[in-house]
Amino acid sequence: MDQFQQLWEGAYKGGLPIIFNIMNNQYGMGGQTCGETMGYDMAARIGAGVNRDGLHAERVDGYNPLAVIDAYKRKMKVLKEKKGPVLLDVLTYRYSGHSPSDASSYRSKEEIEAWEAQDCIASYGKELIKAGIAQQEELNAIEFDIVELMKYSMTLAIDEDVSPRMDLVKHPELIGDMMFSNESMDKMEDRKVEVNHPMEENPRVQQIAKKERFAFDKDGKPFSKIKQYQLRDGLFEAIIDRFYKDPTLVAYGEENRDWGGAFAVYRGLTEALPYQRLFNSPISEASIIGTSIGYAMCGGRVIPEIMYCDFLGRCGDEVFNQLPKWQAMSGNVIKMPVVIRVSVGSKYGAQHSQDWSSLVAHIPGLKVCFPATPYDAKGLMNTALQGTDPVVFFESQRIYDVGEQFHQGGVPETYYEIPLGEPDVKKKGDDVTILSVGATLYRALEAAHELEEKYGMSAEVIDARTIVPFDFEPIIASLKKTGRILLTSDANERGSFLKDMAQKITELAFDELDAPPVVVGSRNWITPAYELEEFFFPCKEWMLDAIHEKMVPLKGHVVKNNFTNAEMIRRGKLGV
Repeated sequence: MDQFQQLWEGAYKGGLPIIFNIMNNQYGMGGQTCGETMGYDMAARIGAGVNRDGLHAERVDGYNPLAVIDAYKRKMKVLKEKKGPVLLDVLTYRYSGHSPSDASSYRSKEEIEAWEAQDCIASYGKELIKAGIAQQEELNAIEFDIVELMKYSMTLAIDEDVSPRMDLVKHPELIGDMMFSNESMDKMEDRKVEVNHPMEENPRVQQIAKKERFAFDKDGKPFSKIKQYQLRDGLFEAIIDRFYKDPTLVAYGEENRDWGGAFAVYRGLTEALPYQRLFNSPISEASIIGTSIGYAMCGGRVIPEIMYCDFLGRCGDEVFNQLPKWQAMSGNVIKMPVVIRVSVGSKYGAQHSQDWSSLVAHIPGLKVCFPATPYDAKGLMNTALQGTDPVVFFESQRIYDVGEQFHQGGVPETYYEIPLGEPDVKKKGDDVTILSVGATLYRALEAAHELEEKYGMSAEVIDARTIVPFDFEPIIASLKKTGRILLTSDANERGSFLKDMAQKITELAFDELDAPPVVVGSRNWITPAYELEEFFFPCKEWMLDAIHEKMVPLKGHVVKNNFTNAEMIRRGKLGV
């Protein structure tokens, strides 16, 4: 990233102090790295395509300790001169198989013996004796001590009195207790924040101060879009506030800086922050999230942003297998204050318009938010950034410009938090409950108003706000009044996390239900072109048809969409 040399200032200017050390043992599991599984014969040649210095790449004889020491001394000088990073291709060999089940059948006995004949421990020992630095007896004693130390370490590791396992009989929830730290911290380090100007001098802050923080005037008439305090403003206020509190906070992703971030959420941060706190990353989601994890493990707080929800696949291992695990695997020694911003789209076709919140919610160790109003967006982002746990923060592109329609006092200018896991009743009702996730809140409200106006049926609309954690008690309380529930989101109906919620609701409130819970999600298709989205995403008509077909007949209602059992069976057979 040339910006470290060209754009960053002061102590941050210069190359990164990193040595990428490849312990090149010739094999990747059972595949040869040279000639079989790689497109190059020497790993050091990768450096030639990275920067003008070729990463100062070098191939080192890993069988010669003096050569390795010499290489590191020279490369450390490069790092201290801020000319890094450095790539070292350290040539060595793996005698044994990759795992206990690996019989090394893919290589010859002669190959292994040829490398053993050059074994670095034996050959370096001979050099030490030849130079008069050591005697064979001394080397034998060193080897004996090392073997005994390894035996002793292994004995301690398997001794349950010394290294006891978790007692999940005595403490059955111990692993669960380590999943999240659930801590509240203003800042991860106590030092001065690096900013370009006082917050009150920021142009965006000044602009937002002039906006109407509630969408309607005293007569109930909506203010114009340009005057309304919008959902993106709520996100901005929470994020800039944290930048002025926590000196460790950094944010980065694609087009995060001068462009104002994806969908203009970061507009105004460019003026407020130096490059090392807000910067553009390469178009590599895996590196965006991977480096965020490393930064958090080192004690920092970070907001990585991957722009489109669909790009979660590009950082799947990092989001699903690394970010959620390190906190618990460390016994809660490591904290993971990472808030991943993910936008859920529409208008952009099959590969840029998907709601994958269900994938993330399935993974233990992640908290998952999906606000749909400016008030909730600011409060939940404040909470996420105050915490020390990993949060995936979903935002819908459909509603970045909506004003606050529910919190009567408007969005507070001051700091406030909304606890994660608390759903919010956006409209009270007595006959049916609608639980929504994300932007479908507004389509659910349309359905609720039509139910009331045309069919005399009162709907209670509840906004989930967060998916993990989630408190089911307000849902059960609602069902005690209504006896019926419809769940809706923009995620595909098959495998939707709404199904998990519906199953839990059935277990928890079976006696309260007058009809089975009904899930209305997107069709199990690829997302079509923008002009055809009304046939793909849940809408008011789908919800009304589902209520009529599955819960209670609506007098005079004309069904437009098929929600019959026969249709469900047909779609299941086809996989659509």
